[in-house]
Amino acid sequence: MAEVRNKYVVKKNHIDGVPNESDFSICEELLSLKLHSHVSNNVVIVKNLYVSIDPYQINRMKPHSSSHIIASTASVVLPGQAIEAGGVGRVVESWHPDFKTGDFVSGLLHWGEYSVVEGGQQLQKLDTTVAIWLLQEANICKAKVFEAVVAFTHLQKFFASHKLLKQVGSSGITAYGGFFQVCKPKKGEKVFVSAASGSVGILVGQYAKLSGCYVVGCAGTKEKVDLLKEKLGFDDAFNYKEEPNLNLALQRYFPEGIDIYFDNVGGEMLEAAVENLKSFGRIAICGVISEYTGTQKRAKLDMVGVIYKRIRIEGFLCVDFVDIYPEFISTTMQHLQTGKLKAIEDISYGVENIPTAFIDLFHGNNIGKKVVKIAQE
Repeated sequence: MAEVRNKYVVKKNHIDGVPNESDFSICEELLSLKLHSHVSNNVVIVKNLYVSIDPYQINRMKPHSSSHIIASTASVVLPGQAIEAGGVGRVVESWHPDFKTGDFVSGLLHWGEYSVVEGGQQLQKLDTTVAIWLLQEANICKAKVFEAVVAFTHLQKFFASHKLLKQVGSSGITAYGGFFQVCKPKKGEKVFVSAASGSVGILVGQYAKLSGCYVVGCAGTKEKVDLLKEKLGFDDAFNYKEEPNLNLALQRYFPEGIDIYFDNVGGEMLEAAVENLKSFGRIAICGVISEYTGTQKRAKLDMVGVIYKRIRIEGFLCVDFVDIYPEFISTTMQHLQTGKLKAIEDISYGVENIPTAFIDLFHGNNIGKKVVKIAQE
């Protein structure tokens, strides 16, 4: 075929608050699969299979964000511009020597049916024996993860289902690296995880339990709280929406104080956690979803308390943990194989549902890792 119809998502305007359906449009174009003289000889055209939906993407849609100038992959997305996202797809045409038609690839694609990748940049070819487990969790980190994964592909034979492999991806390395490298847990320590039913929080809580820690998580519905306690092995959990005073709530769940706080929320939750942290406590700042849309107040920490309790607060990105990818993959896949670690995914279907899937993140309507399936493999 010489051309295909490509539906893709764009934002209509800069978003400075909670995103709405009216902020997005579904556009359609005829995409030529022929090489034109003005196009680079290294173009790769990818049919998208799965795309990742992540809260941090709202920062790229704002008119101003500190992330725009700090990380190239977090630069501003302009109105009418195709929205980049991590994803997995199959090559349908290639003029790049490293890719051929039919190859599975992961990397920085678009919220759409097809992606045109110039020069093969931010694109990694996947061995078909390991491509499926990346489909549910793919993003820019996958290109780095894949190099480490190759050494562990022999573990595949132990798995009857690819479902067990879904969490070995960016959320997995974020949870693993953030917890073990930033928090440095010790057996018996008390751990609090916010947004514990999200893609990262679910894994952090399970890693903490496997490390012999006492773990409490918070979430926004009874269904999520029950999931944390009954299926995922958290020692306790609570619905933060039912707590008029978060400080008192944490005092109730941690009467002796908190050793480790894994923060996915920011705002008042972070304030309350600092108040309840023990001396020499550690806080890993993974995300601040309550502050992304500007609808809730930003955290105002008791910095005198931070000083005198010698609290360590550290932000991080998944790319900080390149050196421990082999350890992460080996350990995590073993836990998945034995059933000690459970993977939870939340899948939507079709390009038309990408905006809703994204918006749902800011209303707490997801459980586990959110992805959109665009097409069959």
